[in-house]
Amino acid sequence: MEKLAVFGGKPVREVPLSYGRQYIDDADIAAVVETLKSDCLTVGPRITELEKKLCQVTGARYAVAVCNGTAALHLAAMAAGFHQGDEVIVSSITFAASANCVLYCGAKPVFADINPETYNIDPASVEKLVTPRTKGIVAVDFTGQAVEHEAIRRICEKHHLCLIEDAAHAIGTRYKGVPVGGIADMTCFSFHPVKTVTSGEGGAITTNDEQLYRRLVRIRTHGITRNREEMANPSDDPWYNEQVELGYNYRMTDFQAALLISQLDKLPAFSARRKEIVARYDGAFSQMPELWVQKEIPESDTTRHLYILRLNLERLNCGRREFFDALYAEGIHSQVHYLPVYWHSYYEKLGYGRGLCPNAEKYYNEVCSLPLYYSLTDREVEDVIRAVEKVVAHYRS
Repeated sequence: MEKLAVFGGKPVREVPLSYGRQYIDDADIAAVVETLKSDCLTVGPRITELEKKLCQVTGARYAVAVCNGTAALHLAAMAAGFHQGDEVIVSSITFAASANCVLYCGAKPVFADINPETYNIDPASVEKLVTPRTKGIVAVDFTGQAVEHEAIRRICEKHHLCLIEDAAHAIGTRYKGVPVGGIADMTCFSFHPVKTVTSGEGGAITTNDEQLYRRLVRIRTHGITRNREEMANPSDDPWYNEQVELGYNYRMTDFQAALLISQLDKLPAFSARRKEIVARYDGAFSQMPELWVQKEIPESDTTRHLYILRLNLERLNCGRREFFDALYAEGIHSQVHYLPVYWHSYYEKLGYGRGLCPNAEKYYNEVCSLPLYYSLTDREVEDVIRAVEKVVAHYRS
């Protein structure tokens, strides 16, 4: 994108700020180097160590490390038993992978609308969409805020549905004091570089169900097992293993696991800093009638992955694209999260049309994401606020 002419003199920042970035320190680098010098680069002791660490962080009984968040969702959908002819209710405002995992299994995603204030999936919308074909819900902790677990769990128990929590944004978040990861039937995490903690690429599934755990471990590695109880033709030969179902190669490497273990040691600090920045943004933007800030449910102690700025376009003499471009010209490189999934052309080809989720569609036309990451300095936070104030003042009706 070419830099646009700015109004009112020099831009707030000459060196642009992106909406997200990783934080890597010497301890992270040392952990990776140590593992690279070891005998095991994959399927080694670091994976076991990481999975134990994730159980400590989330309170879940079991954790399964995988190569990315999409793989986590795919395996969870497989373990849930979604098949051709099934319907699975999915959040409409999310990254496409939250719905794609349903398609991978041959089932049909059914999109639920969002709460217009929290931007999370609306339990009332979910309830209206349940049919005899519904087999599960993929509920996204959007921006890091926990979904309304109690309301969604009641729906799941009433209709015998499997709850997969897409917590790609929510490592470190708690719901009523309980860490995200130990609540849903299965919880899926992503450790992409813009997330709160990273392994470069990487993901994980947590669960409290032993049977789900054993199947997740098996289908992570081609559907192959060394467990005699799972074999059709068990053998005492020490080398023997057997493929008992069709799985995938979704394993994480040990050096990625080493990086993530080191990152998880810093999760309390990462979480605290993100909360400080969110509080500063909320304090500034909630005073401006041209803007709305995301509402938090009281049950969620949120480690925010994204900071969403929502525009009250009735009070601004501009559209979202003009606002976005003006921020860019001021040195603030924002982003939009997300297009309603069913607006993607692939989903249009599957027969999904516009108008399914009015709250989600209105939301999409009014939002952009501001910089939010651990290493953002106080001065940079103030620069973001000044840039927003400058653009709002220019476009104020």
